[in-house]
Amino acid sequence: MATMTASAEATVSSQPKMTARDVKVFYGEKQALNGVSIDVHTDLVTAFIGPSGCGKSTFLRCLNRMNDTIDAARIVGRIELEGHDIYAPDMDVVQLRARVGMVFQKPNPFPKSIYENVAYGPRIHGLASSKAELDAIVEQSLVRASLWNEVKDRLQDSGTALSGGQQQRLCIARAIAVDPEVILMDEPCSALDPIATAKIEELIDDLRGRYAIVIVTHNMQQAARVSQRTAFFHLGTLVEYGDTAEIFTNPREQRTKDYITGRFG
Repeated sequence: MATMTASAEATVSSQPKMTARDVKVFYGEKQALNGVSIDVHTDLVTAFIGPSGCGKSTFLRCLNRMNDTIDAARIVGRIELEGHDIYAPDMDVVQLRARVGMVFQKPNPFPKSIYENVAYGPRIHGLASSKAELDAIVEQSLVRASLWNEVKDRLQDSGTALSGGQQQRLCIARAIAVDPEVILMDEPCSALDPIATAKIEELIDDLRGRYAIVIVTHNMQQAARVSQRTAFFHLGTLVEYGDTAEIFTNPREQRTKDYITGRFG
């Protein structure tokens, strides 16, 4: 493991929220991931970087079993959330996806009101026993997603009428509303303009410590800005994983150095 700064070392001494050990993914006969092992901590934002098709999004989707939706996908290895195997036969996948929320590349609000977008999850999971409780969850989620002040007077407007950046923050509020432990973000800013991107990055920083956050990004500058740990993937292999500052300034692996300096990608 790369040498870490004192502050990072202090925070990672706690038990990891999620652990993956020797995870391999196959799509039919094709192997897409080669034995990935990684820890995800609540106090640190973890970024996955690497060229297109390197396996970073495939691995991200393993963390909340999104690959289950692909018939040809087969996952080997062990992934634990709080010490429990998420691929165990008794694992409730619906509950797992509430605990490990996902924000996708393209904002995908439901074609419902802003209020209903956020209230949907808490309602189906039975997290509120009254309208007042549901109202409070909606407000708190929108506040945490830095959206409340922009939408509080139009909660009944359609979520799809918001700008792209606001839609993505609405999707983050929707993920937060079911009180997850982990939030996975798959290229959350790739469809956004620089101003909206800056707001999402600020939001990620605000949410750090409350949730374990994993972000897949093509943007190396973004990874350097928002994360404390970085994992570099190449051709389905986890090449290097460690403190973000170390990965970007003093990588141990030549392939990492070549990618960071733009020799390939």
